[in-house]
Amino acid sequence: MSQTEENVEPVPTTFGSLGLNEHLLLSIDRLGYKSPTEIQVKCIPPALEGRDIIGIATTGSGKTAAFALPILQKLWDQIPTSQGPAIKGGGNGGLFACVLAPTRELAFQISESFERLGKDIGVRCAVIVGGAEDTVTQAISLAKKPHVIVATPGRLRDHLQSTKGFNLKTLKFLVLDEADRLLDLSLGPTIEQILKFIPKERTTYLFSATMSTQVSKLQRGTLSNPMKIEVSSKYQTVPTLLQYFAFAPLMHKEVSFIHLVNTLSSNTIIVFTRTVHDAQRLVIMLRHLGFSAIPLHGQLSQAQRLGALEQFKSGKRSILVATDVASRGLDIPCVDVVINYDMPTQSKEYIHRVGRTARAGKAGKAISMITQYDIEFLQRIEKVMVKKLDKWPGLPEKGLNEEMMLLKERVEEAGRFASSQIKEKEKEVGEKGRKRKFGGQKGREKDDDADRDDDVVQADISHLAHRRKKKRA
Repeated sequence: MSQTEENVEPVPTTFGSLGLNEHLLLSIDRLGYKSPTEIQVKCIPPALEGRDIIGIATTGSGKTAAFALPILQKLWDQIPTSQGPAIKGGGNGGLFACVLAPTRELAFQISESFERLGKDIGVRCAVIVGGAEDTVTQAISLAKKPHVIVATPGRLRDHLQSTKGFNLKTLKFLVLDEADRLLDLSLGPTIEQILKFIPKERTTYLFSATMSTQVSKLQRGTLSNPMKIEVSSKYQTVPTLLQYFAFAPLMHKEVSFIHLVNTLSSNTIIVFTRTVHDAQRLVIMLRHLGFSAIPLHGQLSQAQRLGALEQFKSGKRSILVATDVASRGLDIPCVDVVINYDMPTQSKEYIHRVGRTARAGKAGKAISMITQYDIEFLQRIEKVMVKKLDKWPGLPEKGLNEEMMLLKERVEEAGRFASSQIKEKEKEVGEKGRKRKFGGQKGREKDDDADRDDDVVQADISHLAHRRKKKRA
């Protein structure tokens, strides 16, 4: 299979000029989208012509609509004219498109985007992910013949192998979203197994914020003469994002963090930590000090994770403290500031974290807390991005200023309270209660674990979890 990279004509300024039908234009107008983003302008016309697409764009650039709109239009076009809006009653009854996503939260978000954009044509979606519902409930959803399935690879493969009557023989579109993340989670072999169930005569879209060697290899085996559309370099952030580092000696890190949050208290903030423990600790401390914070990490149930996202999106909570489970693909509007409490060790993870703000042309700030042990990580990221981060002006170069000294005693008390709360919770729950549950089926534990995007993977402690599991056995 060959790949062509082509120049695209200058950007039209309206969705109407991209060739979308009136039903989709009504949905776009109702949702308040004013003009298409660059990736949408460059992807939608060739996608409507039937081309396979490789889309490389910065996070927050509108990739989901770039593949959802062409699929929805093709879905409408394949309904006989005499049926009119018969898609609302099921259309031709066949599965039309499948989207593979690396995380459960992203899968639910993609499904929501399809349903919102396709409301006027009555599109039906099913979300098939590990840890959210039992497989029987999901099998019932599949039996209702949705038009679009959004799935994590492990659980989709299970249904293909074990759910009677379910297949992908009628599939016309396959989308691999956040493809580099899918491969980072070692899901390549699972994707290869899924491809065996999918017709070779199909249209395939591959979207990612970065283009790695693994992604290049994947596209050669899955796409046919694709059009490559790249609207960003491999490690690039949007120009509306202001990026800073805030130096804080490790011994003063917590008080420096609270001072920083207090300074930015009128903003909506996402705080990224490296581990679940740190996320839990910071949330307890913030709440103890009167801030409306909520956690998001891999040890929460799916319902708790979706609930946390909803509370943050709705404004009921102004601070979301998360592990890297929230760094990819999630479209959370109106995030003013991202704080890296722990500096990520990889440049692409930094790109994805800070990409939670300054989305769709809006302005935003990203502040990374740097201790004396993080300077090498900062320099590495600056080198890859070919960009020097500015120093955040709100923290002193040495020690604590007067305002921080006043905070110090309260922060230390909040830290002691957080430690006691975490220990109490650990005793209450016990080791058995802390073990993650995946759909209640032991045979699927490994596959569902592959669908995770939490700190066990991000903090590179999966080998420790495996060791603990062996000891308990």
